[in-house]
Amino acid sequence: MDNCIPYTKTSDISKVGSVMGLEFIEGNEAIARGALKANCNFFAGYPISPSSSIAYHMLNKLPRVGGVAIQGEDEIASIGMCIGAAMTGAKALTATSGPGMSLYSENIGLAVGGETPLVIVNAQRQGPAIGSSTKGAEGDILFTRWCTSGGQPMIVLSPATVSEAYELTYRAFNLAEKYRTPVFLLTNKEISLTRESVDLERVELPRLVERTRATISDSCFPYRLKTLHEVPEFSDIGGDQITRFTTSSHDEAGYFTSSPEVIQKMIDHYSAKIESAEEDIALVKQDIKAGAEILMISYGITSRSVAVAVKKMREQGYKVSSLTLQSLYPIPRTTLNKALVGIKRVVVPEMNMGQYIQEIQRLIPTGVEVVGVNKMDTTLLSPDEIIERGVLS
Repeated sequence: MDNCIPYTKTSDISKVGSVMGLEFIEGNEAIARGALKANCNFFAGYPISPSSSIAYHMLNKLPRVGGVAIQGEDEIASIGMCIGAAMTGAKALTATSGPGMSLYSENIGLAVGGETPLVIVNAQRQGPAIGSSTKGAEGDILFTRWCTSGGQPMIVLSPATVSEAYELTYRAFNLAEKYRTPVFLLTNKEISLTRESVDLERVELPRLVERTRATISDSCFPYRLKTLHEVPEFSDIGGDQITRFTTSSHDEAGYFTSSPEVIQKMIDHYSAKIESAEEDIALVKQDIKAGAEILMISYGITSRSVAVAVKKMREQGYKVSSLTLQSLYPIPRTTLNKALVGIKRVVVPEMNMGQYIQEIQRLIPTGVEVVGVNKMDTTLLSPDEIIERGVLS
């Protein structure tokens, strides 16, 4: 009885939560707090459901710790402000939903080319306008990966719970700093606006990665590379070193160039620094069953239904393994290939018409059946739907 919570009046519930270390918060607040934990000191965004409360929390919390939070006049201005702030040395966050990603796309390409550390939250939604736009979906998976004109590799993380929203936001900042690149955090309405009891102080976080800055001797070559996969040290605009930032193709000194050889080298570099770090970036929860012939691959909110489906199938005698992807890109090929040993059927449930399954199909060996369980009617996939359409069909 010593560990039991005593009877408490409704007005005192918050005190119980405080004593227990628990808080009842939504995913968007967890994202804001994860950003603050990572020492984010700049935010710019434009309100759009279901990401709007991220802006609210950042506007409320960031100035209190000496940061800057701005509501931009639109999405284009907001991400532009974040790129500018990041290039002067700030840790920057922006957040949007649905059509806001389309408006971000050109500046995302700019951030990739300028090797700008930046965290972008996309709270996915069902439709482009009012009505179903307030419903959940996972429709921006491929768009997030291929949103730049050049198709350079992206780092994309996907939480399934409120506590993961906090953790992966923090990790997103680490990855942005380590690899000098924009990093996406993909949520949706259910994760962004659902409240859960969490103890953020007990979430295990890695060491905070700080920006590696260039020495004075390298000041005139802000993009100098020894190898293609190397990440150049950072020179703040307005800092002690001379640096350059252009909206076009540039050389190692940051000057505009039209040389095909130099342009190709820089493009290859943007890819190599991400693709060579696949195992370092990969975040996958593995639930492997010896002798399994069925493998479930899921991400985001749908992975919670998959966990229940796997439990039910095992109770019925099925040997099923499961991979829950917290990182979607770069594709965790090494982990995937190990999990595929002995597998005859791969099931990929998604709240879209079949997006990430296309990435899986390209990697699956001949003879392994790949089944998609797809739904985009604004409702969540249930465990029974996943079993019926993915396993029993």
